[in-house]
Amino acid sequence: MKRSIQILTIFILALSFYETSAQEFKKLIDDKEDDYLVIDSTLSSIKRDEAKLEDFLNASSKVNYLDGMIYAYNSIGIINRNRAEYPKAIEYHKKAIELSEISENMDLHIISLNMLGVVYRRKDEVRLALDCHKQALELAERHPANTITRLKSLAISRNSIGNLYIVLKQEDLAEKEFLESIKIEEKLGNKLGLAINHQNLGSIYEERGEYDKALKSYYTSLDYNNQIDSDLGRVICHNSLGQIYLKQGKPEKALTLIEPSIAKAIEIGDTYYVSLAKENMGWALMDLGKYKEAESYINEGLKLAKDRGLQYFIAEGYKLLSKLNEKTGDYKKAFEYQRLFYENEEKYLNERNQQYVAELILKYDSEKKKSQIEILEKENELVSLKLADNRRFLIITLILASLLGVIFYILYRQSMLNKEKAFLALEQKMMRSQMNPHFIFNSLNSIKLYIINNDKDKAVYYLNKFSKLIRTILSNSKEKDISLEDELSTMELYMNIENIRFSNKINFGMEIEDGLKTKHVRIPSLILQPFLENSIWHGLSPKEGDKRLMLRVFKSSEKQLTIEIEDNGVGRTRSQEIKATKTLKNKSVGISITEERLDNYFKNVAGEHSLKIIDLYDENKVSCGTKVVLNLPLAA
Repeated sequence: MKRSIQILTIFILALSFYETSAQEFKKLIDDKEDDYLVIDSTLSSIKRDEAKLEDFLNASSKVNYLDGMIYAYNSIGIINRNRAEYPKAIEYHKKAIELSEISENMDLHIISLNMLGVVYRRKDEVRLALDCHKQALELAERHPANTITRLKSLAISRNSIGNLYIVLKQEDLAEKEFLESIKIEEKLGNKLGLAINHQNLGSIYEERGEYDKALKSYYTSLDYNNQIDSDLGRVICHNSLGQIYLKQGKPEKALTLIEPSIAKAIEIGDTYYVSLAKENMGWALMDLGKYKEAESYINEGLKLAKDRGLQYFIAEGYKLLSKLNEKTGDYKKAFEYQRLFYENEEKYLNERNQQYVAELILKYDSEKKKSQIEILEKENELVSLKLADNRRFLIITLILASLLGVIFYILYRQSMLNKEKAFLALEQKMMRSQMNPHFIFNSLNSIKLYIINNDKDKAVYYLNKFSKLIRTILSNSKEKDISLEDELSTMELYMNIENIRFSNKINFGMEIEDGLKTKHVRIPSLILQPFLENSIWHGLSPKEGDKRLMLRVFKSSEKQLTIEIEDNGVGRTRSQEIKATKTLKNKSVGISITEERLDNYFKNVAGEHSLKIIDLYDENKVSCGTKVVLNLPLAA
């Protein structure tokens, strides 16, 4: 009677629980809840029950509750993954991804990508797994949200990517990912996540041969697993610790950890870890000299790995069999198993995978800055929301900043106007210098002389040149710069007019470097005239006999243009002596204005400019002319 009452009580409680759960499930579907945490907590009682998940999936499908369907597909996928039914798991996770793209639920989309990546990682399909986890990580960083779900997704992505880097022998990159994941898990207080990441850190230290550090990480992971009472976590940690002790030559200690884990892994039903535990058991027995038992366990683990397509454990099984046969003296079999080990290892680790991960890292790093900028922008938005209570202070600050901005702008504008004014004044000085009244008067006088002498042809010829020169000077003076080709044409015209006064006795010539594209070189307008004028009136005018003036243009380097103006006049010293004897002394300002114009023009141009005036002497140290060397930067 007492027994019957107990059974009835349990039945009533179960029925009550079922009715309560059913009501909660119905409310979830009716409300079409989209918060992952709410969905997960409501369905926690059935997330390991495939039949009930199928019922929930069908109910959600009838009302087009996409987020519920996504959760169900992922949960069923996880159940199949743990049974090593990988094709089915992949199919369910892919359906979840398709629906999450339609529902635009970013949390569920990221979770679905991570879940698919885990399945590919179990199958040792490295490239596909990396694609999924990288995509999940980039989405989580590009659309940051300081929610538990999003942070968990970030941690899972980094942890999974770290595991893939281990497979691809990229331990440093893997360590970086695990440490980042640990930071997130500590922030969340997620002991399961901390257990997993410390376990993974241990595997890196183990790979490097740092066994003491590896043991510390594995025991830290075991402690977290004990706190959350995770049987699967203990199976993983016991096998990892056992592997370290085996590598340290302590097979008895390893055996005490590995042997109980086999039964527990079978009880859990996770083929992946059953295969791992059996191969480790065979390894421990082999080191203890129990070769027959060892071979049996290794073969069992290898068979499971082959049945489920666990490529890593297939390779490891062959490696252990090779060592076993080497110990028993059957070197032929040992060689054959070693060949099978290399052949199967190559299937999950090859040059294409190594190259792919390198390319993927570069691609991810190149996009990282963009993602970081977007993250910072989002963080700024959060900060702005947090400062909502101080809006009044913010408005005052903005007003003050605006006023300061206006003041700075006015000062800047005033500075620019002053510079513009100085530039215009400089150009006016230049214009007055170019339009020297003496030059105009003398030119017209020379033309008048041709008219008086009834030499109409020459008068018309030079009058045309004079009018063209004046028109060119007026036109060019309006421009900040002109092409070198136009400047040289103007200077040639200027020299033709000036040469009238010397009865064309000045032998003027131009030398332009072959291939120099003078059309594409820009210089300040009318910059060469003062140098030519000085050569004519201070160098050549007082000289008797042969009078030569040469203008050369060439590239002195790839980034520098050189213009030389050389005359064979009396030189600067003799010119100053002659000037001193004159009653009227005109102050020449053309060169100083030109230097100011050059400084103003090239102040914001890359490269340096320089002006040198060199006195020329013959072998007897007698002055024989002057050379002006003007170096100008060429635009790239």
